[in-house]
Amino acid sequence: MTHSAAGAPHTAEHDPPPPADLRRWAALALICLAQFMLILDVTVVNVALPDMAADLGLGRETLTWVVTAYTLCFGGLMLLGGRLADALGARRTLLVGLALFTAASLVTGLAQSAPALLGGRIGQGVGAALLSPAALSIVTTTFHGAERTKALGVWAAIGGTGSAAGVLLGGALTDGPGWQWAFFVNVPVGLLLLAALPTLVPARAPQPARLDVPGALLVTTGTAALIYGLVKAGDAGWAAASTLLPLAGAAVAYAAFAGVERTSRAPLMDLRMFTRRPVLAGAFLMLIATGLLIAYFFLGSIYLQHIRGFSALKTGVVFLPVAVGTGIGAHLASRLVGRIGSRPTAVAGMAVAAVGTIPLTRLSETGGVYGGLLPGFVIASLGLGAVFVTATTTALGMVGHREAGLASGVVNTFHEVGGSVGVAVVSTVAASGFERGSVEGFGDAFTVCAVAAAIGAVVSLGLVPRGKPQSTGGPHVH
Repeated sequence: MTHSAAGAPHTAEHDPPPPADLRRWAALALICLAQFMLILDVTVVNVALPDMAADLGLGRETLTWVVTAYTLCFGGLMLLGGRLADALGARRTLLVGLALFTAASLVTGLAQSAPALLGGRIGQGVGAALLSPAALSIVTTTFHGAERTKALGVWAAIGGTGSAAGVLLGGALTDGPGWQWAFFVNVPVGLLLLAALPTLVPARAPQPARLDVPGALLVTTGTAALIYGLVKAGDAGWAAASTLLPLAGAAVAYAAFAGVERTSRAPLMDLRMFTRRPVLAGAFLMLIATGLLIAYFFLGSIYLQHIRGFSALKTGVVFLPVAVGTGIGAHLASRLVGRIGSRPTAVAGMAVAAVGTIPLTRLSETGGVYGGLLPGFVIASLGLGAVFVTATTTALGMVGHREAGLASGVVNTFHEVGGSVGVAVVSTVAASGFERGSVEGFGDAFTVCAVAAAIGAVVSLGLVPRGKPQSTGGPHVH
């Protein structure tokens, strides 16, 4: 595929642009639309949870898995999806992932029981794990130079807009045709993309690549066992066998994963990356920030609808400033990181998140939502938005250019896994509020969030490197 040289003089030969250029940007638009669906499904489901529970008779544990099953499979299998894109070809992997995600969305919307619902969410997560890295691979190989920077900027913007649209769309669809349409809406979009993408994205020869399937299964199984144990603790207690055995199983699976990765000729995750301080810091920041933000959406949705009687649409409107605040925090941090460095920005972001969470620890059944809950949410989201950017820029901007792709994979995996673990923890802490329909437990869960943010600020003081990251041009998912 030909591209105009950067800085080429403007002559008649360059005007109008060759069709290939138009096809590339059209392909980018469609690929970003596919990625938009994946990000949307992280937040769109939170607003619909109470209606799902009422229609299908779901308890706290199942509601927790409705959120975590998707992010667990998305994050746990993402690196394997990237290797499959190399081995099978990015376009083929993209289309397989898109087809699976679309079909799983239909299954989820049609679900009449908890197993069918969770099966659909697992299928969506597996499809997303195939689609997302393959899509990013196509973007980075299709565009070059300044065009690649612009294309990756468009790609990165999808994350914030997807989160904001998710809370609104989830509320509007749940209040309108029903929560099922939060998933049905993916079907026509997916079918449109399946028809259009093959005509715009050229097939490229696959590259030889070894697949570390055991590693992918071990890390995903370990994280699933960890989440299961955390969720069970809410009902059975921390000393119960149903809690301790899964947690022990998670530790065994993670240890086995480390062993497999050390001996594999083509490891899924190069564990030596964790000896790189910037990558370790970026993974830590992403884990905490994602865990907190998704936990806020999860707890806030249940509290507003289950305790305060808000409609799904009204809940979505309340969350919109939170999503916008995350975007504003990210924008501010993108400037601050270059001026004052990663460490002060990360510490400040975590501290702001902790301060914003403090009012949420004093929730009541009658207090003002717009004067109490919402300001705390928005302040916390500003801080977390700053942490997201700091995590990515630190991990990618403080390592060598050749390591940027590996660092990106690590950080993006921790992004999805962080959401799963965060929801599991706060669901357990707030178990009494879920079961009794009272505000008890929600304050405790937000207290845990405030403490986690404060600890994150302290750890960042020692973990995040000094200095200002330099742009490597490395890819990032969202």
